[in-house]
Amino acid sequence: MKTKITLLFSMLMYYLAMGNNIAVSNISLENYNAAESWAHVEFDLSWENSWRLSSGPSNWDAAWVFVKYRINNGDWVHAVLNQSNTNAAPGSIVEITSDGVGALIYRDADGSGNLNLQDIQLQWNTGSTTSDDIIDIKVFAIEMVYVPEGAFYVGGRSDNNVNKFYNANGITSPYNITSEAAITVANTPGNLYYNNDNSGSGDQLGPIPAEFPKGFGAFYLMKYEVTQSQWIGFFNTLNEFQKTNQDVTGINGKNSDLEVTRNGISWVEGTGASATTTNPDVPLNFVNTNSVNTYMDWAGLRPMTELEYEKASRGPVLPKPGEFAWGSANVASTPYTYSNLGSPSESVTNPEVSTGNAIYSSTNGTPSGPKRSGILASSATNKNREETGGSYYGVMELSGNVYERCVTVGNPRGRLFNGNHGNGGISPDGNGTVTNWPLSSGEGYGYKGASFLNGSDFMRTSDRFDAATTFNATNDRIGFRAARTAPN
Repeated sequence: MKTKITLLFSMLMYYLAMGNNIAVSNISLENYNAAESWAHVEFDLSWENSWRLSSGPSNWDAAWVFVKYRINNGDWVHAVLNQSNTNAAPGSIVEITSDGVGALIYRDADGSGNLNLQDIQLQWNTGSTTSDDIIDIKVFAIEMVYVPEGAFYVGGRSDNNVNKFYNANGITSPYNITSEAAITVANTPGNLYYNNDNSGSGDQLGPIPAEFPKGFGAFYLMKYEVTQSQWIGFFNTLNEFQKTNQDVTGINGKNSDLEVTRNGISWVEGTGASATTTNPDVPLNFVNTNSVNTYMDWAGLRPMTELEYEKASRGPVLPKPGEFAWGSANVASTPYTYSNLGSPSESVTNPEVSTGNAIYSSTNGTPSGPKRSGILASSATNKNREETGGSYYGVMELSGNVYERCVTVGNPRGRLFNGNHGNGGISPDGNGTVTNWPLSSGEGYGYKGASFLNGSDFMRTSDRFDAATTFNATNDRIGFRAARTAPN
């Protein structure tokens, strides 16, 4: 019989919907152990279209779950979880990371469909809290996709991928990544190389160090780009001073509280009010590099690399000429029309059949701007990879919608990246603190996958037109998604 501690702790309960129909509910603190300074954070977790496969991609989707708390109405703090004394719901696995920053929760056997997990318990190290404290708890959940360990190719087999990677044996020969060992970059047979025709693809130098995440090792990647509701979940845990440094409605963002290119976030500075948005499920845009890094640090995640981008898109399959993230060079060309704009059921009413669907310049339609995360998967006539726009492993919108920020191999700052994760904490002024990540100036990042406003060529998996472009401003076309190295 579980022991309620509501008589000891006065609590506020929170319901968080993070991402595309993932939900946390019925949050409570249970089994408080004052002598050993721990308690269970208990909650229910559900999301749609979950899967686990032991063949083919041999992967699964998961929820990245982490906990924030505050004591006596103070600042929100990241909760450290204990690897022991964790209780999973039937049919699921709960994997606490070695740093205690969060948990990966996923199916324990093959299956697909909606997943509803009840009474999950994560052990929280409560530290110096006492029975007289008023404790508020928030539980956040983000949909992730597991990309398993294994060899894969980078590069393309045709000339319509600008500055693509290739094996220096020949420009149409992709390069095979077979380990996480250092990679020599040189225009000599057997080595990785790329052109830099437009000056946005990198310095053509190396090596790419062993510590740089290359995609061979297993990792988790967000199923969708970071949405406006996810951003607001982060933003509303900041104090007023921190918020002013992360305000996408200010002069360093879209400079408006009105909807601009589908960014519907509004926040009235100096009032103590929370931020809101009219488009919660639409990817975040108008976000600068400093804010991107801060969000990932706060969430206990990390940036993905451009090599991981190609692995997540095509898997172990030999590249096809001119392919997009859905594995072919076929792409829709008719402007889309939309229904239920701004709602969780925002959809395309005329998706194309037997070709790849994506939000880009030819299909963008009205209103212009990014569309709901997962819109093509739910709108597709046939739920196959092409029509949903999904990657080999089931990651959505890697081609189109908003640009992906990826750590580049094309300059020294990018190559310095060693895969460090955020620890859940940020600085007093509201900025990220992780070392060896790309700089706030944008140096170390590049851009892949294109956006709602770009032509189709920029969406190709191997295209590296802007793979090492340094950009230090905000833009309505650029978003991001985060990754996490899989636990050993």
